[in-house]
Parts: sequence; structure tokens; C-alpha cells
Amino acid sequence: MTTEVQTVKRFYTPEEYLALEEQAEFKSEYRDGEIVPMTGGTTNHNKIAGNFYAFLRFALRGNKYDIYIGDVRLWIPKYRQYTYPDVMVIEGQPIYTGTSTTTVTNPSLIVEVLSKSTQNYDQGNKFLYYRSIPEFKEYILIDQYQYHVMHYVKTADGKWVFDEIEGESANLSLETVDFEITLNDLYEQVDFSVNDGEE
Repeated sequence: MTTEVQTVKRFYTPEEYLALEEQAEFKSEYRDGEIVPMTGGTTNHNKIAGNFYAFLRFALRGNKYDIYIGDVRLWIPKYRQYTYPDVMVIEGQPIYTGTSTTTVTNPSLIVEVLSKSTQNYDQGNKFLYYRSIPEFKEYILIDQYQYHVMHYVKTADGKWVFDEIEGESANLSLETVDFEITLNDLYEQVDFSVNDGEE
């Protein structure tokens, strides 16, 4: 006779998550009661996110946009999700949740650099959650293993249009802000032959 040990999954309130996150050494996401540790990013992941952020910040200087990379948290109330997008753009003033300035709610543009462990989530449920944000109009998914970008734009009548950009000399042109970048610049200093660990 075998006995099965059942592990009880612990569910947390958003307040409990935020209190734990304040003390944690490593970032975690909150998914409707579950706390999910975020795995470490690769050097290529870091370079791609940094390149996008740097070129975009330079292009938009003097305009009324806030651009955030990595460490700013996003709250999605409809789906009770706290997450950390790789890059976010907010047009005008950020709308914060809570009393601190660590968590925003109103990005118009979100960029995620894909890894093998997160690509299905980033393209599936996470995109669904993001689409519940009223201000959200543009989603960029960047492959870290080849010159390949998936680009989603919300039209005036609320439909999402998909475009795929491939090849070193191809250009990515954004719709919600005045910005264009070649994939060669986006992937500057990225070495596809280096396998520096999975996320």
C-alpha cells in the first residue's frame, strides 16, 4: 500500500506578495495568488533589452514619455498579476498603484525579450493579461537566439495586427512612438554562438 503525499499549494494576497518582494533578494512575479520566482537573464537577453532601451530613450528625449527597463513592476488588476516587463513606455504621467512609485499600471508599449523557458507564456497568457490594460497599444517580442522580432499593434477599432521582422538588415518601426531601429543595432554585441545559460 502506497501513500501519496499531497502538497498544498500556498496562495498569497497581493499585499503578502508585495511585503515579501520588499525583503526578497531576487524578483518574483505574482500570478493571481501564486508567487513565481523569476529566473536570471542571460547576457544576450540583457544586451538586447539594454540596446532597445538605450536607442529608444535617445530617440524620444525631450518628449513626454517615461521609459523603464526591467526593475519597474506592472500591476494588471483584471487578472491580478504583478510582473516585470523588460521594457515599458508610458505616454504622459505614470499611474501608480499603492503609495510608492515602484508599480505602474498604464504602459502603452511593452517589450519582452524571449527565452526558451518564457516564450510560450510571453506570447500566450501574458499577452492576454497585457491586452486588458486600456492604454496598451503595442507589443514587441524579441528573439534572443536569432534576428527575429514579432510586432503587435492595436488598431483604432481595437483589433491587433501582427507583423514579423527577420534578418540583420531589417527595420523595426514602432507605431505608437516615432522610432525605428535596425535589427543590426538591436542585436549589437549579441553573440548567437554563445550559450550562456537558460532563463
